[in-house]
Amino acid sequence: MGMSHTSHREQLPRLKRVEGQVRGIAAMVEEGRYCVDILTQLQAARAALTRIERDILESHANACVAQAVQSGDATAQASKLTELAELLRRALR
Repeated sequence: MGMSHTSHREQLPRLKRVEGQVRGIAAMVEEGRYCVDILTQLQAARAALTRIERDILESHANACVAQAVQSGDATAQASKLTELAELLRRALR
């Protein structure tokens, strides 16, 4: 789109933690660990990803979408709002 956006590099440590969680879950499956323990770890990983997703979505709304709105460019505004609506639609499936 040509618009600048905020960096999400601050999310990398959190993503690396989730990556470690997923590796740990795979090890649990390989070891034949108890179902409830695996499910608990899956829920924790999913919750962590949900928090990261929420933070990036909030950043997108506060930076990218806000920038399009402030630009006065009707095409950019419509594009960002359509993009945001589609993201929310997919999230709520």
